[in-house]
Amino acid sequence: MVKVYGKLNCCRNTRLKRGFGIVEVLVAAAVLGFLYMAVLNLQSGNRDALLRIRGRDGATEVAQNIIDSLGALGIAGLSDDKMQECDENAGTYCSCEPGLRLPNKIVTSRTWKGQPGAIENDMNVEYTATVTVSPDADYVAKTSSMLLGSDSIEHVYAKRLDVKVCWHFKSSVQSIKVSGVIR
Repeated sequence: MVKVYGKLNCCRNTRLKRGFGIVEVLVAAAVLGFLYMAVLNLQSGNRDALLRIRGRDGATEVAQNIIDSLGALGIAGLSDDKMQECDENAGTYCSCEPGLRLPNKIVTSRTWKGQPGAIENDMNVEYTATVTVSPDADYVAKTSSMLLGSDSIEHVYAKRLDVKVCWHFKSSVQSIKVSGVIR
């Protein structure tokens, strides 16, 4: 009689298998597909946020440039007789508040070279600005003296500027309002 030590191949469990079955592979592919779609959706949202922030930064730059330019012009260039009453129906993109404003809307555009996404492109945004100026009566210093009698001297010492900048983003109109004071 021959004794065999060890396990025989014929006695092994035939149900043990190696590798992955087709069901496991299909489930893994479906899970990876859902994850890929979630990442794509996240990237799309990030791209839109980046473009919206760039548009708002450009609008802030436009508003600040207008305030700086009018500040260099001085108060004399912004007297009430050079302004016109604001008509709410006159706005192309945005309505303006009642008060005085510059006669014309200021239209300008900004372009950014960039790559928000896989394709390099230029982002061009057109901005429309409306400038509302406070009336002379809001910032007037009155002085009178006994020597002048009943006459008094009035001096306009400041003007408040409200710059409203509007631009299109996707299917909506975005706007910001920046205020400044010219002394």
